[in-house]
Amino acid sequence: MSDLSLRKTILEELEFQPDIDAAHIGVSVDNGVVTLSGHVKSYAQKVSAERAVKAIKGVRAVAEEIQVRLEKGAGTADDTIANRAVNIISWRSDTPEGDIKVIVQKGWVTLEGQVDWQYQKELAESAVRKLSGVVGVDNRITLRPRVKVFDIQQSIEDALKRNAEVDARGIRIKVEGSVVKLEGKVHFWREREIVERAAWAVPGVSKVDDQLLIA
Repeated sequence: MSDLSLRKTILEELEFQPDIDAAHIGVSVDNGVVTLSGHVKSYAQKVSAERAVKAIKGVRAVAEEIQVRLEKGAGTADDTIANRAVNIISWRSDTPEGDIKVIVQKGWVTLEGQVDWQYQKELAESAVRKLSGVVGVDNRITLRPRVKVFDIQQSIEDALKRNAEVDARGIRIKVEGSVVKLEGKVHFWREREIVERAAWAVPGVSKVDDQLLIA
């Protein structure tokens, strides 16, 4: 697909998404590398736009430069955002109270602390980014190290073989301690995300270095 055709497809997809106001989003494409610019009215729209573009066939990488510009009068006080963030994390997450710390400065939310699983880290960010007044999220939550480290490489390889959406033949997995490095090539962005999630799902993994290329 040519860059011109890919840009047209991206613009059509952004217009199609009901949760995105694409009127002020700019799109440029260079050899399959997409740059998103412009502005949206909420952080949730910013995240949705990036996710929608990554799912399109032919997209090799995304440089996301969209700004969040809240409507006049739509801003929310930092302490209000912080309280709402703490409450929604408590409601939606199974992490013990106090494990995740929330810091808010001028609408920018920073999440800190330690959790047991990657999905808990992702769930906390997912809940917070939809709050009114949030202009960005910096997720600094880390995973607690586990005493027992299983055969991480074998577990990941077995998981990929079971997944019909992944062609595992072009993927190389390297493990040093609790750190997993992913190398090789995949066909689509979704395939890359599936592989990374498979790595995070294995007990004992504290970091995933995803260097997979989209061919």
